Amino acid sequence: MNDPSVLSYYRASAHQAPAFAPLQGMQEVDVVVIGGGFAGLNTVTGLLERGHSDVCLLEAETIGFGASGRNGGFVFAGYSLGEQALLDGLGAQVAQTLFGMTVSAVQRIRDRIRKHDIDCDMVDSGVLWANWFRDPLVLRRRQQLLADVFDVHWDWVPRDALRERLHTERYSDALFESNALHLHPLNYARGLARLAQGRGALVHEHSPAIGLASTGSAWRVTTPRGEVRARHVVLACGGYLSGLQPAVDRAVLPIATYVMVTESLGMRLREAIPTASAVYDTRFAFDYYRRLPEDRLLWGGRISVRNRSPQAVKKLLRRDLACVYPQLADARIEYAWSGLMSYARHEMPQVGGNGDGLWWAQAFGGHGLAPTCVAGELLAEAIAEGGQGWRSFERYGLVSAWRPLGYLAAQGSYWWLQARDAFKHWIEPR
Repeated sequence: MNDPSVLSYYRASAHQAPAFAPLQGMQEVDVVVIGGGFAGLNTVTGLLERGHSDVCLLEAETIGFGASGRNGGFVFAGYSLGEQALLDGLGAQVAQTLFGMTVSAVQRIRDRIRKHDIDCDMVDSGVLWANWFRDPLVLRRRQQLLADVFDVHWDWVPRDALRERLHTERYSDALFESNALHLHPLNYARGLARLAQGRGALVHEHSPAIGLASTGSAWRVTTPRGEVRARHVVLACGGYLSGLQPAVDRAVLPIATYVMVTESLGMRLREAIPTASAVYDTRFAFDYYRRLPEDRLLWGGRISVRNRSPQAVKKLLRRDLACVYPQLADARIEYAWSGLMSYARHEMPQVGGNGDGLWWAQAFGGHGLAPTCVAGELLAEAIAEGGQGWRSFERYGLVSAWRPLGYLAAQGSYWWLQARDAFKHWIEPR
């Protein structure tokens, strides 16, 4: 959703935005980061924490304008590519390393919020993975895999106990991930930007990068009103592509997802959803939701290759809400929006560099907050300390997303998996 006049709940409820003036004139720094979402912000934060403050951040719109300021606000371990596929593709040692990075990232996000007193409505109450189907095998397999291979332990929540947390007949059992939280993502993004500026980084909004060129000893990034010269450039544009490097840009598909927020529901919401935990379900095309301050409900789901109007989003998601919580079917929807996430064909983040000062971090769709933190740490370590941890992601490189044909393939794959879930549910015994 590129129209900023369509207001999301996050934009409506965010703290007053700090003032980040557009870039004007010429700046010389060691690192310029293009993109003011979580990938870019985490890279800047990681550099600053390593004492590397000669940094400039350029954002085409405003901080957190894209998926970073529009997502569900879940912070939990893992990647869009599931743990079994990660294990099958990489083997135990590398898979454990990559997954463990996201486990640590959740704690790092938690620690940063507390250390720097970032006011972002953090709720440290875990996440429930609720089983849409009656067969518990999908839960048991994942629980055992996580414990045996990744040394991560999710708690079993039997049906009766789940009914006490979620007053719906839709789910059977669930798993509970305790090392997870949820937050107001736009306030968190703005908090990181404010922190970066306070520590000496240059932060510029409304400064789209319209040109990128190597001068041999440095990179030159041009904007409508200025220019930055830097030894290192980090491309962190996500689903809002920069057009600066074709090989980087064409490696992702910008995919839309939908979110809505209800009016304040008071005790109606607490009676339907007593838990403070965030929730998502076991389907490929899953719902995700959580309670917000003032007893509002945030509800998200579905993916598409196109954005939809707020009214269309409301219609789709209200139907999904009514399937799970019919007692909330008449709730008034005050906000609805969509946003673009970046996906790669291999369903993993693309984190890397070309060996000549150009770096990239993208394709975080589906599990954004923890993996963007991982990417920021790896790139900051590489730039400031010469670290090689980013090479763990070399297996998942810049493979072409084959736009525009990739859009058709992605939408067709989504519909097929959605239909498979529906058929599985239909044939289950009642």
